[in-house]
Amino acid sequence: MIHGVQAVVRELPTEATQQAVGYPTLFALVALGSLVPVVPTGALVSSAAVVALHQTSPFSLVFVFAVASAAAFLGDVGLYWLGQRGVRSKNGSRWLEVISRRAAPDRLARAQAKLGEHGGAVLVLSRLVPAGRIPVMLACLLGRMPLRRFARGDVPACLAWAATYQLIGILGGSLFPEPWQGVVAAVALTLLISGAPAVWRRLRAGSGHGAGDTAG
Repeated sequence: MIHGVQAVVRELPTEATQQAVGYPTLFALVALGSLVPVVPTGALVSSAAVVALHQTSPFSLVFVFAVASAAAFLGDVGLYWLGQRGVRSKNGSRWLEVISRRAAPDRLARAQAKLGEHGGAVLVLSRLVPAGRIPVMLACLLGRMPLRRFARGDVPACLAWAATYQLIGILGGSLFPEPWQGVVAAVALTLLISGAPAVWRRLRAGSGHGAGDTAG
């Protein structure tokens, strides 16, 4: 009994330290990844969910969800605000150029069409579709959507995004006894989901070119 209590006491500072360091780090990385769209934020949230799943605190998963969604929202709003400055400026801006470079013309055209049909509701889908956030954001910028309206639509988008990737982490973490195994599985699953659409588009494009060559 005494040894069991001692073991628990020894583990508490470790878990508390992980939480004290982990949540601010998760917030910073997700916010940075939303602002500079090169960090795999979905994999970060899934990995954090795996770690939280193996902790004793019943609120760990709630904290991961709250931190991830808040950070994603802050990054989105910050990037949109910076993009707005470029739209209003005659010379544009570096941030608007970055956003434009990461939105292929065909995806931008589809995003503009969806934005015209469904309005701000398309923001929710853009967060869930891999590589869909930036084209929709650029469509909103070019359509001169006010920041306040964008922020209202982005709240449910960030909540749905955080919940989705947290569920991926929970799924990966529940399959393995060790946290690191769950993290590897969650990251692999996240990268697979994120990369699948790009691979599918390349395969379709290759098939289309092949069919065209045969017909010619």
